Amino acid sequence: MSPIFSGYFCALSCALAVIVADILLKLSADLGHTFWSPGVMIACGLYVLSALFWFWSMRSMSLAQAGVTYTMFSLVSLFVIGLLFFDEAAAWREFAGIACALCAVLLMVKFT
Repeated sequence: MSPIFSGYFCALSCALAVIVADILLKLSADLGHTFWSPGVMIACGLYVLSALFWFWSMRSMSLAQAGVTYTMFSLVSLFVIGLLFFDEAAAWREFAGIACALCAVLLMVKFT
């Protein structure tokens, strides 16, 4: 596996671990669970795992590349998850924000 692919894979894995942990925390909070509930504890473990993936991504790619990969995957995924699973509202401002973020990422990748 090439180092840059490995870096992207680790950055995406980091984002995925954080997203799953965020969903578990959201569900636990919505259900009124305590800090010591299984969902919260699993989320904490996933945050630790995400830190390991982040470390591994730093070994094979620049901070800018990892940051762009992580940020875009997280932003779009959490936006869609909020819409589909948590019935969160989306107005034109949210879509404009996503579009601006995508443009910023494209600029960042082009000059990185």
